[in-house]
Amino acid sequence: MKKRKNWLIALLSMFALASCSLEEDTSSFSTPDNFYQTKAQCLSALNSCYIPLNGTYNYTLFIATEACTDIMYINSGTLDSRLDISPAKPRHGETVWTNGYKGVMYCNATINGIENSPLTEEEKLPLLGEGKIMRAFYYYLLTSFFGDVPFYTEHVADVETQQKIGRLGRMSAVETREYLIKELLEIVPLMDQVRSSEVDANRTGAATGWMLIAKMAMWNKEWGTAIDAISKLEEIYGALDQYPLSDVMFRNKNTPESIFEIQHSYVAGGLNYTSNLASICMPITRRSGTCEYDGVEIPELGDKSTCWTPWRPTAYFCQNLQTKIGGDLRAKYNMAWEYNGHAFKSVSTAPWPGPKFWCPYLDSSRDGNNYKIFRYADTLLMKAECYCQLEQDPDIAIKYLNMTRNRAGIGDYPKFRTWARLMDEIQKERGRELIGEFQRKFDLVRWGIWYTQTYENTGSSSLKENIRPCHEYYPIPDTQVVYSGYALDNKAYEAYYGSNQ
Repeated sequence: MKKRKNWLIALLSMFALASCSLEEDTSSFSTPDNFYQTKAQCLSALNSCYIPLNGTYNYTLFIATEACTDIMYINSGTLDSRLDISPAKPRHGETVWTNGYKGVMYCNATINGIENSPLTEEEKLPLLGEGKIMRAFYYYLLTSFFGDVPFYTEHVADVETQQKIGRLGRMSAVETREYLIKELLEIVPLMDQVRSSEVDANRTGAATGWMLIAKMAMWNKEWGTAIDAISKLEEIYGALDQYPLSDVMFRNKNTPESIFEIQHSYVAGGLNYTSNLASICMPITRRSGTCEYDGVEIPELGDKSTCWTPWRPTAYFCQNLQTKIGGDLRAKYNMAWEYNGHAFKSVSTAPWPGPKFWCPYLDSSRDGNNYKIFRYADTLLMKAECYCQLEQDPDIAIKYLNMTRNRAGIGDYPKFRTWARLMDEIQKERGRELIGEFQRKFDLVRWGIWYTQTYENTGSSSLKENIRPCHEYYPIPDTQVVYSGYALDNKAYEAYYGSNQ
């Protein structure tokens, strides 16, 4: 939240460096006073709202949200993997905080600029919708990652506003979500009601807005609001079985089932944006100069990849939730026990990460896959959960649970017995369907079971040694606590580590 003065100058410099599919009129980029005069300029400003995602969604965020849970672990040197974190050592929390609020800042400024532009109300509507959806996404991520965080929507146009915002303390995540839900409910219904894959240039549209409403409503236990939002997505997306299961692979970009993806591209020697997740998702090791991985030739992975210590599924996942011989069609995408009938040398009870996460012809660690954050299958499991939480009609909850089970070939859920058993199965099914999609930890925290479920099932001895209940949320970096004049705090961490951490 620092250094907001002269943000537009820096922002416009980034436009010149970023790959963009839009033609931009740069003739009037000199001062904020004559910006936001055309639709092209407003779209250029909206492009900036996506930039902070690039450095946030990488292998370390994947470790923080997926590999510190009950279904996955990683024995790497990345300290987030063993929860060696504290306010003084926030690890990837520093990046999520900085980029999250950078995204909020860009969104606030862009929304303000569009609102005060000379465009017609009809022209403004989809642009404002996109800006508000992106702002809601950053706050969704911040509240899911840190819990209660500062919330503001003002455009930081002067030092006085900057100082006021810099002194904000923790604010209720529930109230933040309530505000954002209300705001999105006012504008998302007015936008084009189409699938994300049908939005021009892979921009954010109504489908992502409905998804965020449902996600935030479920955090707030507003089950009816979530159900209504998911019903809108059902009207847009239709039957799940029309979407092939193979499209869950990250290499298959902006598929019809997708709702929100982190956009990446890679062309050797050309303009590109890549991340690095695939480097912890490969069978190791690769024999130098070959495409032989752990003793097996995998031509699709090429001979130039850099492989780091990979994540592995926990025994709880690969021996209970989704076994090698259980008939679940998703298993061959989520885990790699073998390749084309050839067994790996180092696989016995725990497989390698599966082709869902592999990047074909990975060049060093330049991962050009898209990362799938929200998919339609997720919404159907969310609806199953909402009806289960309401404890009104088990048949409806089971109907939605069976949609993902049936597509995966594992048949219907057995007869309803208790709400607790049904909820347990929904939690397991979310693990099977959504593994590796940057949200398992958020689910476990939302259910109130992250600490116990992770402690009991992790395959990492160092994580098990370090884990504390306070780790369900990352700490706010102590540099930000000091900058706020101690309006911010990390009381949950102080309870375990004292005030000097």
